[in-house]
Formats: sequence, C-alpha cells, structure tokens
Amino acid sequence: MDKKSLTALARQQLKLAVGTSSGRSSQTVYGGHQRHLRQTVVALVAGTKLGEHDLSGESTVIVLSGQLKLVSGAKSWKGSAGDLLVVPDARHSVEAVEDVAFLLTVSI
Repeated sequence: MDKKSLTALARQQLKLAVGTSSGRSSQTVYGGHQRHLRQTVVALVAGTKLGEHDLSGESTVIVLSGQLKLVSGAKSWKGSAGDLLVVPDARHSVEAVEDVAFLLTVSI
C-alpha cells in the first residue's frame, strides 16, 4: 500500500506553480504509461490556463483547493474545493479563476 497526502501535494504544487513563468505545475501521483489509470495533481496560478486539448479515455477533475472553470465549446462549469467535474469527451480547456490545485484522473 502507498499513502500520499493530496492536501500536502496540492500545497507543494501551488508553491512550485507560483515560482514558474508558466504559472503551472503538476506531479503524477499514481499510474503512468504502464497503467490504464493515471492520477495527477495539477496546480495553476490565478489567470493561467491549460489550453484547449483532447484527452482519450474517461477523465475527472476533483478540485482540492481554489476555483477553476472547465470550458468545452460554448459550455463551461465552475468547480471549487470538494467539487468533482466529469471532463467532457470533447476539446476542452481549464482556467484558474483563483489559485487552484486539482486531481486529474484519466483512464485510457
């Protein structure tokens, strides 16, 4: 068994994101290329975004701290700490409404 504190990882990634020119940071906490499931803690500084992209497979976002907006076409969904968002199976982007850390889970 492996145990990790998502709260501590979120704080760490936010601290790293603030120190980068891109305003973002991430760390895979489970999975990878050899597995079907991948979980990554992602941090974005307020005002930054992950540009429009596709993901193959199913994915969800759990907001650990802060607030974000998930955008797909003309639709958008806001998420705050504790919210679970199902990522649409379409091109989408993620915008940091305020400094935010979230757990991205992808199954491919």
